[in-house]
Amino acid sequence: MPIGPTTRRRQLGADLRRLRELKRLTLEEAGSRVGISKATLSRYETKEGTVKWPAVDALCREYGATDAERLALVELAKGARIQGWWRSLADPIPDSMNLMLTLEDEVVREDHYACMYIPGLLQTRKYAEAVHRASEVQCAEREVQHMVDIRMKRQELLEREEPPHIWSVIDEAAIRRSVGGREVMREQLQHLLTVCERPNITIQVLPFSTGAHAAAVGSFAVLRGPKPDLDVVYVDLLGGGLFMEKPPELDRYRLAFEYLSAQALDLESSAALIARISKET
Repeated sequence: MPIGPTTRRRQLGADLRRLRELKRLTLEEAGSRVGISKATLSRYETKEGTVKWPAVDALCREYGATDAERLALVELAKGARIQGWWRSLADPIPDSMNLMLTLEDEVVREDHYACMYIPGLLQTRKYAEAVHRASEVQCAEREVQHMVDIRMKRQELLEREEPPHIWSVIDEAAIRRSVGGREVMREQLQHLLTVCERPNITIQVLPFSTGAHAAAVGSFAVLRGPKPDLDVVYVDLLGGGLFMEKPPELDRYRLAFEYLSAQALDLESSAALIARISKET
């Protein structure tokens, strides 16, 4: 998968911080040596805002980076502009969705735990419409259709030549919850049975019989980048979502997903349960 602009920006920030810490310089000390403020350097390292490649070049020289490292980081800085297919959409996109689209455009793997609804990347259009109508009760139908259009467009990443691996652990409650009526739900469950045959999609069901488990607090996704330090956790919240990328947070959710996967049914048993519930619907 090619490296996208957001991945470049995040990698640049992580590398600049690593080089500075190896030199044992504070943000203020490093910034003063190249004529930028502490606040500006902090933004560079925390992956926020734009960067100026001459400043990156100067920082690398101060840090004693090798020529190869310096040139590589300068190239990252030059290519770190955020662009994506969603930028061409006429209607505004919520900030949390905008960031999700940016990150998701570059992942190599997504680990989803879904306790309420089927994960968005695996939803049918009619199912997605029903979810949005229920979740955004004050939205006009035009807005609902716009958000569903975005969700359907997101799913095109599954058709790429090198698609990311989508690993979903879906709570039995989400499989049994009737969303949009019997026909919509039956179509959705059949869709799950179809897509789970793809080599890049893994679907497991977490049965009621599991009882208490590692993520009883709600749905989340671990968006995995080309390197572990580029991973991000997304947690569903009412009206948006929360993104986390600090190492302790990432470790906690990675471990939670491992436990959930271990507690869930195996692939064959999961498909059998989905098929049985589809017939009952």
